[in-house]
Amino acid sequence: MVCRFVVRWMLCAVAALAAVVFVDGRAAQAESPDAAKISGNETRLLSGTRQITFEGRRAGEGYFSADGRRMVFQSERDPANPFYQIYVSDLETGDIEKVSPGWGKTTCAWIHPQGDRILFASTQDDPDAKKKQADELEIRASGRQRRYSWDYDPSYELYSKELQSSDSADGPYQRLTNAKGYDAEASYSPDGSLIVFASNRSAYERELTEREKQLFEIDPASMIDLYLMNADGSNVRRLTDVAGYDGGPFFSPDGQRICWRRFSEDGVTAEVYTMKIDGTDVQRLTEINAMSWAPYYHPSGEYLIFTTNKHGFANFELYLVRSDGQGEPVRVTDTDGFDGLPVFLPDGKRLSWTSNRTKAKQSQIFLADWNDQEARKLLGMTDDHQADRSAALESAQQSTPDFSPTDVMRHVDYLTRPELGGRLTGTPGERRATAYVAAYLESLGYEPAGENGTFYQSFDFPAGSSLGDANAMTVGDRELTLGTDWQPLSFSADGEIGNADIVFAGYGLQVPGSEEIDEYDSYVHLNVAGQWVLVFRDLPQEITAEQRQQMARFSSPRRKATIARDLGAKGIIFVAGPTSKVRSELIRFDTAASQAGVSIGVVSVTNEVAAKWLADAGENLQEIQAGLDDGSLAMGFAIEGATANATVEIQRKRGVGRNVIARLKAGDSAKSAETSSAVAPVVIVGAHVDHLGKGGSTNSLAKDDERDAIHVGADDNASGVAAMLEIAQYLAAEKKAGRLHPKRDLLIAGWSGEELGLFGSQAFVSHFFDLYPDATRIEIDPDHAAAASAHGMTTDAEPLTAAVAAYLNLDMVGRLREKLVVQGLGSSPGFASEVQRRNVPVGLELTLDKTSTRLPTDASAFVSRDVPILSAFTGAHEDYHTPRDTPDKLNYDGAAKISQLFALIARGMLSADQPPLFKLEEGEAANQDAPRVRLTAYLGTIPDYAAGKIKGLKLSGVAGEGPAAKAGAQGGDIVIELAGRTIEDIHDYTYAIEALKIGETIEMVVQRGDETVKLSVTPTARD
Repeated sequence: MVCRFVVRWMLCAVAALAAVVFVDGRAAQAESPDAAKISGNETRLLSGTRQITFEGRRAGEGYFSADGRRMVFQSERDPANPFYQIYVSDLETGDIEKVSPGWGKTTCAWIHPQGDRILFASTQDDPDAKKKQADELEIRASGRQRRYSWDYDPSYELYSKELQSSDSADGPYQRLTNAKGYDAEASYSPDGSLIVFASNRSAYERELTEREKQLFEIDPASMIDLYLMNADGSNVRRLTDVAGYDGGPFFSPDGQRICWRRFSEDGVTAEVYTMKIDGTDVQRLTEINAMSWAPYYHPSGEYLIFTTNKHGFANFELYLVRSDGQGEPVRVTDTDGFDGLPVFLPDGKRLSWTSNRTKAKQSQIFLADWNDQEARKLLGMTDDHQADRSAALESAQQSTPDFSPTDVMRHVDYLTRPELGGRLTGTPGERRATAYVAAYLESLGYEPAGENGTFYQSFDFPAGSSLGDANAMTVGDRELTLGTDWQPLSFSADGEIGNADIVFAGYGLQVPGSEEIDEYDSYVHLNVAGQWVLVFRDLPQEITAEQRQQMARFSSPRRKATIARDLGAKGIIFVAGPTSKVRSELIRFDTAASQAGVSIGVVSVTNEVAAKWLADAGENLQEIQAGLDDGSLAMGFAIEGATANATVEIQRKRGVGRNVIARLKAGDSAKSAETSSAVAPVVIVGAHVDHLGKGGSTNSLAKDDERDAIHVGADDNASGVAAMLEIAQYLAAEKKAGRLHPKRDLLIAGWSGEELGLFGSQAFVSHFFDLYPDATRIEIDPDHAAAASAHGMTTDAEPLTAAVAAYLNLDMVGRLREKLVVQGLGSSPGFASEVQRRNVPVGLELTLDKTSTRLPTDASAFVSRDVPILSAFTGAHEDYHTPRDTPDKLNYDGAAKISQLFALIARGMLSADQPPLFKLEEGEAANQDAPRVRLTAYLGTIPDYAAGKIKGLKLSGVAGEGPAAKAGAQGGDIVIELAGRTIEDIHDYTYAIEALKIGETIEMVVQRGDETVKLSVTPTARD
């Protein structure tokens, strides 16, 4: 936000270009010309600079919507009002509309992340607002010119305005603050749940000391501090309490920190600071001893841009500083005059700022393309961090083109080091791992094939959750303590769940029977509609191994919550119970989850809380659990007199991860024989680089005593990345030696986001033609339209058959025991013989698996776009997704042989005259040891794992000959009901498929645009 203290004199100083200016009676000497030498960085960092506002005396503070399509800004352009008013500009059409009411003063606007409303500060409810306008207009009409000054009008309040009509000024305003004092400089958090703002309200709320009174009389800004509140204006809390003006706050891209500028007590200098959103961990990033203000985060969160008058008061310039405070700030602009109030657009590829570099020397908003790669170099924090690059180059120098177990071990060793922290997507550890992979591939002669001439492709992903301040639970008249008595689960619905009676439903299980084991149903003859359901966690403790195997897949909290929801419950309450062997009675809040999974409240409580409910009703918690632990069934019952109410607030965040994409070009032979401008389909070899970090997610299978330990992921998937690099080295060496004459390019891809839901590979296939516009595409002509529709093709799910010859995946190849499982043979008719032929010089024992469309790995992103795939897998093990998956347990000889086999397969595909034919044929079930749900019924649907926050299951495609395609399902459809079951996410969908009977027609309900479509689908056998 604009630095109000500076603005009082700034524009006058800039207009005059004076060597000496006076600020509140204090003289400030500009630096000599020698001290303001041109840095030369402006041309390196900014290109295509253009002005984007033109009207009025001045405009500034342009901030952008989350999709980058609209800009909100303030401008003096209304002849009837001499003060700033708020406007929204549509950057796609050039349309501009006024948001503020047209009277009073306004400033500091921000667009809600959902794009549906505007936040701004205004004095519109000041009874004297229009008189102040008239007075100012009279002064201007007289020919007098007031010295520009920001008066910190105590009538400033924060307002929210819905954008609901073409004439947005006619819509309702929601007043968010109502305290005497200056409330302004506000912005929303990335998830829209919080507002941070600046205020001097404390000066009007308490008795000031004599010194404070003197300072406040001279400068009302001296009492301005930062505050945080909920987006609806509730729960206001103070963040700073230090002498001097704290203002201009913005959230970091992950919503965990706030940047701002703090003025010294005398108001002479200001520096850039950051802190956590609770006001702790305050860090000073600059020590320039000048006016350094208006900081703003780059979307990566790794550096900030700000304004400073280091080179003189008449020459404000933009500077960069690293978010970790390391190194020296770096100059960006070098144009004389004022350049300030910078903001990055959400894509991080453009910069907007306010400048008086106009012909009339009036401040307007400018926009330019931003060179992120060059910025990182100048800051000494290039993507290929020096330590990672050095390690990669050292590995390259020591390795050989042969398939060496030692080389595999060297890569695994680096990727599993503690300082990489488990390589969780979007973390510094992921960036270090991808930097290592990129540097290694570059050393082999591979060219960058990512975005903007780099080795990287960034993508957005759900980045976890945190508990908000509004969480509360009451049982009867007792208020429970969060984290001590109760805890929400991360997939709970948000908001007030509501007060209701509590019923008890044993272990909360519904398990279908088999020939050996009877059906188990905790809800027999129990009505739970509109009530809270209390259930035990996990499984009965004393059941047989066969019973445990039967029940295990039905025992997850999410599954139990889904059952309760489908039975009409208001919410579900989990309790461990006295016989449980869990270390923590409360289920840990999953900070890695980002999306709600069920539409009811989901919480856990301690044994003490649940025992009291039952004791008050004449029941005993321990006796009840002991009676159920042998697998016996008991009727559920209403707990007399027990009621509960809960409010759940979960802040769900988004993050940015990155893939590594490198290319080994074939040369002129890669050109298509039919079309000179089209490139022959590429072969892609990939492996996912990411893992689980410290395991703070439901994907972790760590024991209780392993919680918060780093999951280094040696097998999953440092082994796959090491194999991928071995393949890359071999193929590059063969081409360089003239022993390989490829007819098509090779892409090496290190994916991220796999563990969270294939986000990296999905982003790649979704944007393939943006990255490679010259790639061959399938033309959708009228004759092909019917087949395309049957195959689930949409504009965002275009087949890549003509652009990608094949995809080879390496995921968990480090624990070869007896046989290597090669999956995906059902995606191309010739794959079985090709794999066996290439294995002759290697000699591995193989299991050939036709399964192609339901592999829980990155290969799924490609087969859903009609690309033939092969995937290597050495099987699941007890250390899977735990901190025990360590480098010492890998079979490095086996991994080297697997690298050789897939290198030879890739070599054959690169050299073949024709790419493999894509023809899907589902075969044998996938390896039984794989940690996934076993489904027997087959529909032929392909989930879109990167669909984002939607209710239902979005399909990225459907298999051409599958039951869903025959029924008329299409890519882009959102399944909302299957066989009478509500579908809210992929978990609901999986559970519903488990219940389907082969050959029995069921109804599938999908949302297709604005239309709800009912389809009749007949499942077939999967095997």
